[in-house]
Amino acid sequence: MNRRNFLQFLGVSSAALLIPGGLQSKLLKSMAQNPNIKPISGSWFEFQHLLPSEGRYWDPALAKFTAEQWKEKVREISEIGFEYLVLQEIALDGKAIYPSGLAPQYQLGCDDPLEAVLSAADEVGIKFFISNDFWADCQKGDFLMNDPGIRKLRAKAMEEVTNKYGHHKSFYGWYFPNESYLMPYFDDKFINYMNDCTRTAKMLMPDSVNMIAPYNIKAEKSDDFFVKQLERMNIDIIAYQDGVGVNSTRLGEPAKYFENLYKAHQKASRARIWADMELFYFEEGTKGNLLPADFETRILKQMEDLSPFVDKILCYQYIGCMNKPGSKAYAGHENQESVRLYKQYKNWYDANIINK
Repeated sequence: MNRRNFLQFLGVSSAALLIPGGLQSKLLKSMAQNPNIKPISGSWFEFQHLLPSEGRYWDPALAKFTAEQWKEKVREISEIGFEYLVLQEIALDGKAIYPSGLAPQYQLGCDDPLEAVLSAADEVGIKFFISNDFWADCQKGDFLMNDPGIRKLRAKAMEEVTNKYGHHKSFYGWYFPNESYLMPYFDDKFINYMNDCTRTAKMLMPDSVNMIAPYNIKAEKSDDFFVKQLERMNIDIIAYQDGVGVNSTRLGEPAKYFENLYKAHQKASRARIWADMELFYFEEGTKGNLLPADFETRILKQMEDLSPFVDKILCYQYIGCMNKPGSKAYAGHENQESVRLYKQYKNWYDANIINK
């Protein structure tokens, strides 16, 4: 997910400034009573964060996780109604996360974390979208998409992963993580890359459901040319990043962009439109570690804005930003703000979804 490349598109506003303190209680009350707010249906998931400078508060813990802790984390996530997990990487900087015959293995505390999480997902009914990269530097998106050698390696890896893990009922489909952005259209090179990945995915797993997650929605121009692009794209789900966490959009703005994108998808009658909603904010304003935002003053508003225009809301991300109280697989800042966010969301979920 090319949140790592978002800086060139940043706005300088702060979303929190859009909700004066005196209006917060009225806003929260109205949203809590809105029956049309969709819950969070899933999250991105990672074994290590792509940019170490953003994941310092949870990477050390993840690196030491045992197989049982990875399973516990998946079970924990399922308890708040998440149905989907989107694996960010099967490789990192050219090293395979799983035991592979194609590349050296990235050293973690668990010999096969991919087997661990898929086994747990089988048990609790979670569906995984499995990544097919990063077989070189994750920040070199153009290279990863277009290099012939990487293309061959990626295809071989998809075959290997299918052979090793395709028996898991939780292996729902693929996620192609070298993401494009709207400026205001998709680059043809990205469309070619994505369609190439889909061909391989469907050859290996004909029933696979496959997804991408583009960014920079504020540049969208959902005109006839864009509709024609959507018609050319052989992809099942496009989960657009809402951009609130990276300050690319201001709180309240994504609704108008998603409405336009929704109308374009309706015309194209092609990919389903989902949301990739950002739960975090940056510790240093526009950079640094990712920290969990507040549910009541920000995330609930994001959910309200996105709900009318998407089939599902996924989030970026549970790992590092949410932790169940007393979790045996804790990964996040020691200040327990991730536990606070978990409690806030679970209270809303229980009141508005479970006990509706």
